[in-house]
Amino acid sequence: MRSPVAGTVALLVLLLVLIVGYGSVFTVDQTEQALVVRLGKPVSVVTDPGLHFKAPFIDTVIDIDKRILDLENPSQEVIASDQKRLVVDAFARYRIKTPLRFYQSVGSVQAANTQLTTILNASLRRVLGEVTFIQVVRDEREALMGRIRDQVDKEADAYGIQVVDVRIRRADLPEQNSQAVYQRMQTERQREAAEFRAQGGQKAQEIRSNADREATVIVAEANSKAEQIRGDGDGERNRLFAEAYGKDPGFFAFYRSMTAYENGLKSNDTRFLLRPDSDFFRYFNSPAGTLAAAPAAGSPAAKP
Repeated sequence: MRSPVAGTVALLVLLLVLIVGYGSVFTVDQTEQALVVRLGKPVSVVTDPGLHFKAPFIDTVIDIDKRILDLENPSQEVIASDQKRLVVDAFARYRIKTPLRFYQSVGSVQAANTQLTTILNASLRRVLGEVTFIQVVRDEREALMGRIRDQVDKEADAYGIQVVDVRIRRADLPEQNSQAVYQRMQTERQREAAEFRAQGGQKAQEIRSNADREATVIVAEANSKAEQIRGDGDGERNRLFAEAYGKDPGFFAFYRSMTAYENGLKSNDTRFLLRPDSDFFRYFNSPAGTLAAAPAAGSPAAKP
């Protein structure tokens, strides 16, 4: 029969084996890479995911992310080459490509973000300070972001970091400058609108003047033509009257007197202030149109 001491020793040995075995293995996730450190000195770098071995109790495993990491940079004020102030909001994407160098230089992602922020801000001021405001916001924005990325990546290489991309999210004038620019643009548009309205008014006045002049010319020509036609008609009428008068002067005199009676004697007023022996009443006194003799000076007809 086995003694209790032997059983206890066996249990302790088994427990020790388990502890040693547990301390001799470690796992690496697919999104991570591991740095094995022995007594403060790096031993190896493990980049393959899975189960790996290390020396128990003396080796320490430091997990380092191998995914692409985000760097959100706070807005910075930059002065362009044309002395215009810009508020630039940028961000970067990077990954840790050399874990050992990363661990020896910065040690953690937080420290790396702080260091990269300083490098990115310096590169933004350096690159954007060499170009104009229009080049930043419109003409060469893509090329400028590439230059900034290359500069940041070159400096970040000393920390075992590869900068994948740098993007300028926003590049605008400061608020007070933007208001001044908007006000200037508004004033300029109002001036152009006033100029266009003035030009339109001038053109309208020219068109109206030309139309009035053409209308005056047309009316004058029409009046001239009408007067000419009217004169020709009057001449033809006079010719016909003269011809009729030559054929029968008595009838012509009678017709003219009848026309005068029709025009002069209205239905509502038949009063005339004329002498009874006036030529106007010749056909009233005699159907033949002979004038009556004037009364003698002493006769009763001559007395009032």
